[in-house]
Amino acid sequence: MNELVRTYVVNLRRRPDRRQHMEATIPDILRATYTSDWSGPYDGRQLSLEGLERAGYRLFPWKIESDNPWWGRPLKFGEIACTLAHLACWQDADGHPEPYVLILEDDATFAGDFVPRFQNLLEGLEDLPFDLLYLGRFPLEPDQSVKDGVVSPGYSHCTFGYLLSRPGLDKVLSARLDQAVVPVDEFLPSRSTSTIPEPTSPTTLAPYPTTESESITGGASSTSHQSSCGLVHSWTRSPMTVDRSPITVPSQTKPATRASSPIVTRSQT
Repeated sequence: MNELVRTYVVNLRRRPDRRQHMEATIPDILRATYTSDWSGPYDGRQLSLEGLERAGYRLFPWKIESDNPWWGRPLKFGEIACTLAHLACWQDADGHPEPYVLILEDDATFAGDFVPRFQNLLEGLEDLPFDLLYLGRFPLEPDQSVKDGVVSPGYSHCTFGYLLSRPGLDKVLSARLDQAVVPVDEFLPSRSTSTIPEPTSPTTLAPYPTTESESITGGASSTSHQSSCGLVHSWTRSPMTVDRSPITVPSQTKPATRASSPIVTRSQT
C-alpha cells in the first residue's frame, strides 16, 4: 500500500491531541507524514500579512460582492495557513514516486471497513484516470449524472480526506496557489466548476464524478446528496447524514465511482 499511496496529515504543533487521535486510528496500511514535523506558515495564529509578503506569498482578493457569505468577507489567517499546509504536502509529494497522494486533516475519522474498501478503490483506479478523489466532502450543490451509477459532483466544501493522482498533483502545483492564496476547499472545486471565483491560473482539474459501486473509474470523491459522505468523515463538523454515503470522482472526460457507505468522516471535538 505504501508503494502506491503517499499519505500526509495536516496537523498543528499546538494540537498534539489531534495527532495522537490520528496516530491511534489511522490504518496500519498508511504510513503518514505529519505537517507538525515541519517548520512553515501552517498556524494561523502565527501569521501576519507582512510575514506572508516577506515569504513571497500573495493573497487572492477574496472579499467580493456575492450572496455567498463565505465570499463576502476577507480571508482568515487560519484558512491561509491551512491552504499553505496542503500546498506544502503537494510540494513534498512531488519529490516522491508514489502514484497517489492521500491528504488527511487531523479531524478525520475512518469507517470501520476503511481498509478493504480503500483497497478495492485502489484496485479500480487503474481503469479510471482521474485527478482528484474525495474520500469525504460536504456537497453544496447537486451532483450531475454521468451514466448509470456515476455522477459528477457539484460544488462541495471540505478537504479532510482526498486522493490526488500524479496528473492531479501536477495540475494543483502548476496553478501556483502560493501566488493567489484562497481556502483550499474553494481552490479544489474551482479547478473543475464555474460556481466560485477563479483564484489562479486557467489550469483545471478534471471534474469530479462519483459512482455507486465500490470501484472507481475517473477522479473520485466521497459524497452524499444530503451532507458529508464518503470513506472519510470529519469529527469537527456535524454532518446531516453520515452512514450511507457515496464516493465521488473528479474527471471532465472520465467517470468515477462511489462507495455505498462512508470511509472517512470528521470528528465532533
